Amino acid sequence: MSHNKNLQKPIKIGSLELKNRVALGSMTRNRAVGGRVPGPDVVEYYAQRAGAGLIFTEGTIIVEHGLEWPHAPGIFSEDQIKGWSEVTKAVHAKGAKIFSQLWHVGRVAHPAMDPEGKPTLSPSGIGAKGGKFRLVEGEPGYLEKPSVLENPQDVIALFEQAAKNAIEAGFDGVEIHSANGYLPSQFLEAHSNTRTDEWGGSAQNRARFPIEAVKAAIRGVGGDSKRVGIKLSPGGGYNDMGDPEDVLTEEYSYLITELDKLDIGYIQLSRYLPHFDAEKRGTPIDVVGKFRPLIKNATVILNGMYSGDEGDKAVESGSADIVAFASSYIGNPDLAERFFEGKPLYTEMHYGTWYGPSEGKPLSDGYTDYKTAA
Repeated sequence: MSHNKNLQKPIKIGSLELKNRVALGSMTRNRAVGGRVPGPDVVEYYAQRAGAGLIFTEGTIIVEHGLEWPHAPGIFSEDQIKGWSEVTKAVHAKGAKIFSQLWHVGRVAHPAMDPEGKPTLSPSGIGAKGGKFRLVEGEPGYLEKPSVLENPQDVIALFEQAAKNAIEAGFDGVEIHSANGYLPSQFLEAHSNTRTDEWGGSAQNRARFPIEAVKAAIRGVGGDSKRVGIKLSPGGGYNDMGDPEDVLTEEYSYLITELDKLDIGYIQLSRYLPHFDAEKRGTPIDVVGKFRPLIKNATVILNGMYSGDEGDKAVESGSADIVAFASSYIGNPDLAERFFEGKPLYTEMHYGTWYGPSEGKPLSDGYTDYKTAA
């Protein structure tokens, strides 16, 4: 255990004691078949990766709303709560902590993917470019003109209930997914929010939705603000997101400062990654250099294709308190242990099974069948 010693150090988030500073980052794996309920394969997947001090679930939807992944998990039904309770028990048995990432995709959903055909919601009826709904006839992209969410408090209430459900399922906390072009970030950014009411206009008004979602989650977990975090990706790019640098600096600086005042558990910052920005829609900024100094109270978690050595240096320098690793965890269920023991990573992962098994194969294909290091 002589490698990456900074990542090995224990840390606390509020009353939660983490055994190390490695986090499993959120990744959609699309294996919750049958009512979006996590089953035995999902339990095994997270338990295998509980060498991490902290686990973030994949995006977990707070209401059925037509996202492109038919088997992404939910946290809005009793069966889903029961399914997740098996996951949290397995993770806790391995000594890790686990947060549920609460997810509403907003304008990047499609009504044809919703069992009830409910409209796709957005801040201002402005569609995102891109997308491909492979299970919808014609494989359309994102809607050009999604519906306007007339009363944002309706969705804020769903975040509160989802947080309550997560605690019932045994989660240690919840994360508001306000990154990668999903609903909270759609409200925050000026290009996707042109409202003129209290939810739009100024940076302060546009930040209202993610702030209120966080406050709702705090109520939902029972009032302990340290059991709530948020994920942000200021550089944009993914899902047609990104404001000019001066605009994003103002809106994200205000949001981060206000969130830090709420004494939440952590703020997770995703650095800008060019390969997630094929259309050059985002803004390649130094997310850490620009926004890390604003965080005075919350734990700082960084993610974005970090190597173990790079993550260790980020902790050593004070840029990060914890580092999240996502895709490298797919083929390396013992990633933390490999980091600490200086063992090489397995890199021959099959991309075709990232979001589901190969045709005719069990759910475990490309999911729980990767081996630990010898």
